[in-house]
Amino acid sequence: MLTENKTSRYFFYAIGEIILVVIGILIALAINNNNEASKTKIKELYYLSAIQSDLQLNVSELKTYITIREKSVDSAETVLGFFNKNKKEIVLDEFNLHNLNVQIWYPFKKNDISYQELINSGNLGIITNVTIKNILIKMQLVFEQISVLESHMQYDFENYIYPIYFKITDLESDIPNYIFQVSKGAEGVRTKLSRAKIELLLSNQKLKNGFVLSVFNNKKLILEYKNMILMTEKLMAIIASELELNK
Repeated sequence: MLTENKTSRYFFYAIGEIILVVIGILIALAINNNNEASKTKIKELYYLSAIQSDLQLNVSELKTYITIREKSVDSAETVLGFFNKNKKEIVLDEFNLHNLNVQIWYPFKKNDISYQELINSGNLGIITNVTIKNILIKMQLVFEQISVLESHMQYDFENYIYPIYFKITDLESDIPNYIFQVSKGAEGVRTKLSRAKIELLLSNQKLKNGFVLSVFNNKKLILEYKNMILMTEKLMAIIASELELNK
């Protein structure tokens, strides 16, 4: 009996040791998991904050580009007015200014370095807010649409406007004149423009169609920019709430 009692005590002692070891392992795993979760959350908040900064830059840039596109539409419509000589007298300087306003343009450059870093590092999954992820993905699709529209507009310029304009005009006089007008006399020279060359340009139906397409494409881009601003501001508000909750 003494032997059996002693064996039983050793057995329960061994069981107790095993239980303590298991509990210790579970506690260690829990601590490790908590540490990993904490590190992941810190990384998530870092990316959200960085994306927020990029979004703010995008909104500012988009507003600037809307203004540029609106001016381009106004200039293209002014040029189209010159094509109908019965309605608008040809003012050479004015034609040159608005003509080049339309032709000098730049594609929109998005600020999405942080998002691309998130994707390329395979860390998109750490963003726990599904709405944020969905909007980020949708925004990339809209950016692609903007890029397609800009490529289409460039194609129209290269086929309807640039070949005709560069073949007929004299850039040696047109560009200094344009710079002079844009800078309000601070730069460039108010060179004399050729009425004959401008009238020749205004007699070209293909060139006129190029300006019609410019108005059409710029207006579509303005709508896309405005849509992107609304989407961006919505995302910024959601990210701001997420960052505030995790302060």
